[in-house]
Order: sequence, then structure tokens, then C-alpha cells
Amino acid sequence: MLKRGPVIQLFCPFLPAGWALFLTFARKIFTIMAQQEDVFKKIISHCKEYGFVFPSSDIYDGLGAVYDYGQNGVELKNNIKQYWWQSMVLLHENIVGIDAAIFMHPTVWKASGHVDAFNDPLIDNKDSKKRYRADVLIEDQLAKYDEKIDKEIQKAAKKYGEAFNEAEFRATNARVLENQQKRDALHERFATALNNSDLAELRQIILDEEIACPISGTRNWTEVRQFNLMFSTEMGSTADGANKVYLRPETAQGIFVNYLNVQKTGRMKLPFGIAQIGKAFRNEIVARQFIFRMREFEQMEMQFFVKPGTELDWFSQWKQTRMAWHQALGFGADNYRFHDHDKLAHYANAATDIEFHMPFGFKEVEGIHSRTNFDLSSHAKYSGKKIEYFDPESNESYTPYVIETSIGVDRMFLSIMCHSYEEQQLPDGQTRTVLHLPAALAPVKLAVFPLTKKDGMPEKAQEIMNDLRFHFNCKYEEKDQIGKRYRRMDAIGCPFCVTVDQQTLEDNTVTLRERDSMEQRRVHVSELRGIIEDQVSITSLLKKLL
Repeated sequence: MLKRGPVIQLFCPFLPAGWALFLTFARKIFTIMAQQEDVFKKIISHCKEYGFVFPSSDIYDGLGAVYDYGQNGVELKNNIKQYWWQSMVLLHENIVGIDAAIFMHPTVWKASGHVDAFNDPLIDNKDSKKRYRADVLIEDQLAKYDEKIDKEIQKAAKKYGEAFNEAEFRATNARVLENQQKRDALHERFATALNNSDLAELRQIILDEEIACPISGTRNWTEVRQFNLMFSTEMGSTADGANKVYLRPETAQGIFVNYLNVQKTGRMKLPFGIAQIGKAFRNEIVARQFIFRMREFEQMEMQFFVKPGTELDWFSQWKQTRMAWHQALGFGADNYRFHDHDKLAHYANAATDIEFHMPFGFKEVEGIHSRTNFDLSSHAKYSGKKIEYFDPESNESYTPYVIETSIGVDRMFLSIMCHSYEEQQLPDGQTRTVLHLPAALAPVKLAVFPLTKKDGMPEKAQEIMNDLRFHFNCKYEEKDQIGKRYRRMDAIGCPFCVTVDQQTLEDNTVTLRERDSMEQRRVHVSELRGIIEDQVSITSLLKKLL
């Protein structure tokens, strides 16, 4: 079978000029998509090979959309959580943390609206037998229009250099205007269908846009149907006498039902926040793109309680605060963007997502919502308890409004892995795979190597490691040539390596090697902690937020 490229080349001479250009452009798009997919596959393979992420129950061929974190993955994940936790609780005097139970009274989920309205619009492809979220398919189509526009802008910017005026180009270029018009029309139609919960219109949009199944390549779609994402189980000694309970689909409700407990015991005054890191569960039918979407996942959430009427100001402040948290990792501002919601949840009066540029496009990593007073008011109604705040300044009682920041730990993990992964061509013709992880998040901060397994070098290396392991995570390696050991540490993102050699035994100096630059220098053993600790501590990231 001929590939796309040869087919296009074969028929281009017989096609009108417009079609030939279109097909050439299509070939470029296919090539870029294939490259992005290839990179993502390499990242997945790398995660499995180096102990970051494994399919759950791997010896039984895995369980769909459920993953285990390996020895390096759990360290990276814990460091991400520490960075978030300290940025919330340590840096804000008015934010405290809790850890609510996964199981809660079933009425909690009735009050929150999840029992009746926690649904996704799903559509099946009849040929591939695969199920997709209808809204995600359309959002991906919107992203394709954005990509076409961006490519035209990048091409023009390269052509005209410093003389390029992007605003003027957007306003005058025929191709940009055409794609922008198509995108705006689709966006308006999509937003209207979502807000009206018009499932038939969502399907019609998919048909009109000629959106095909990525697996079968066909457009043979079923009707769009709603599917509830709640996991339920039974609590009781016997099935007959059991009570239905739910695995929580979000961690936020554990915070809301503990609002009074925290406010009273902590003598908290508005505005104040409650933070939590915990597991959540969703019966996801669409489970693709590795750990981006899972049935069991971890959330880092903070609910910030404010006086009614001030919530939109706080919403704006928390948008900027959370974006700064992401950008402090050093991945570049261009890789982040805000995406305001087209359809607001029933409890919200403002909502936006922070999206990160993954290999498969810009995707959500964090949501920021102004939840009004819906949750506290609803729990007050269903529980019969008065959930209010007495304001000593105004001498009145009211139900606080809430600003929510919610970030998926697993998605954050994936975004960091995607940006950090690189295959480098070295001057000597060799290649190395390196994870440019932020040093403070790296699973292993320092690797200690004896040059050889003799002459007292292993003992000296162990001595150095035993001294430093109290301050940051260290790893001892003595197997294989020193170059291979360096490569293994590069592959797990270890920022520093120390080599103990014969000279170390003479003058107590070691070779300190830095991961990104591969620079090597001699330093005294007594200097190691001072050189390394400041760069690998969470504090080094937190300082960027002040």
C-alpha cells in the first residue's frame, strides 16, 4: 500500500492547483500529528521502562484506565503534591488543610447534584465500537482550526521577521479570516447546544464537521446519550440490609461538609481557605491518552470562602496566583493558557481552565471556579443544619461564597513528563534520553558513584551518601561503566551526580556532574550539601511565588 505522501505526489499533476495545495497541506498536518503521537508513545514507554508508571494489575494484562505509580513515579508525584501543599498552606496564613474520608453519607451527593446530574454526553462509532465524549470531539475540532491559524501566523512571522505585524495579519489574511470565521461559527453553535443540553444538535455538529473516529476513520456515529459517572457500592453486613454509598467523584464535598468544623475549631475569619489532596473516582467510559483520564485519580483542591459580592474579584486573583504557580516550574509561558468555559456548571457564575500544551494539544490541568454559595446552601437544606458565617464587622450572618481551585495530580504529572522528555544528539554521535525535570521535583536529587568497585571507593561513596541522604533523596550506583550510569540517571531526571575516584581518597574532592549541561567540576565533599540543597528543595520553587 502506498503511503499518503507518494499518493499525493502521484496525483498532484492531474489535480487543480487548489486541490494540490490542499493535499500538500494535509500531508504536512498528518506528518505533524504522527510525530506528536510518536513522541507521546515514547513518553509512555519511558514511564514504564524507568519505573514511573505501570498498568494496574499488569501481570493480568492490566485494568482499563487504572495505573500504578512505580518507585520513581511516586517520588515525583509526592514532590508535586508537596509543592502544591506548601504553596497553599505554608504561604497563606488563612488557608488550612484537611483529609476527608472517601466514603460519605449518600445524601451528600444528592445535595451536591451529582446523583441527578453528573453526566457526560457520549457517542459511539459503530465501526470501531469505541465510545467518545461528544463535547471533546467538537473541542478537538475547534483546536484544529486554532492550529491552522497558528501555522499561518508562524509561517508569516518567519517570512517577514521583525517587520511582522500579527494583529494586522490576523485582520487581513484571507486564510486566517476564513478559518477564524469557521471556528467562531462552530464555537457559537457548540456553546448553544451545550447550554441547551441539545444532544441531537451535538451529534449534528459532529456530522456537519465531518469528524471521524480516530480508530476506524469513519463517520458512522450513534445518537448522543448521557452517561452517569458515579461509582456506587454497598455498605452493610448483608446485601439485603445494605445502604448504597458512593466513591466520591470529587474531593470538594468533603471540604464543604467540614466547613463548620474547620471554621469554629480554627476560629477562622473570612476570607479563608481549606485545602485537601485526595483520591476521586469516576466511571469514565472514555479512557485514553495514558494517565490523562483515569477512573481512579488524585485531586489537589482548595475551596476559598469569601464574602458575597467579592467573589469575582477573588476569582480574578486566584486565576493569576495559580498561573504563577505553574509558570514557576520554568516550562515557558507560551505552554499555558486560560480557557473560559462555554457552559457554566449549575453552581458557578464564572469558570476557567488552565490548559497546558501536551503532545496532543492544549489540555486542561487545572480548573478555577466561582461556585457561588450553592454547595453550602444545598448542604444546609438537606442536612437541616445552619451553615452560615457571622461577620463581626457588619454584624450580620450570611452563607459564604466559594472560589475553587482544583488540579489533577496525575494530569500535572503527565504535563511535567511531556515537557521534560528529550532525546538529545551529542557531539560524539551518541544519543541520550534525558528528563529535564525541575530539580525540586526530581525523584532522585543526587546519585553517588564509585568510579570502580575497589580501593576503598565504594566505602567512601557510601559515606558521602549516608551524610547527604538526610537532606534529600540520594541513590547509590556501582554497576556498569560511569557513562552508562550517567545515562540512567539522566533518564530518571536526576539533576546531580557525584563520582568518587582515586583523587577523592587523597584530597576529599569529587567530580560533580550537572544533568542539563553535563558540566563536570571538582568540588570538596564539604561543599556538596550547600551546592545541591538550595537547588533541589521545594523552597527554591516557593521563593518564585513571593
